[in-house]
Amino acid sequence: MLELRPNCEFCDKDLPPDADDACICTYECTFCRDCVDNILENVCPNCGGGFEKRPIRPKTARRPNVSLAHDPASTKRKNTKYSMSEIKEFSSKAKDIPPSER
Repeated sequence: MLELRPNCEFCDKDLPPDADDACICTYECTFCRDCVDNILENVCPNCGGGFEKRPIRPKTARRPNVSLAHDPASTKRKNTKYSMSEIKEFSSKAKDIPPSER
């Protein structure tokens, strides 16, 4: 079950469960699309993987106990421990390698 983390780990922008611009890596690190494209260069600063659009959990339970009401989004905010210069150095080594080949 995805946590649906509430914020971008770099700029701290709010990313509610229905955010169209929330992106996650395979470890569910969460960043906004603007940071993924313009700062991270599609390289997760934590694992080196790529990002995908985070799915949106249904608000309405169309099956019993399967909805945002039954499985709410996380409220625990996370922030990256890496500085802008550390992120730029890290992403420069992987940004030109397709995520499937990293």
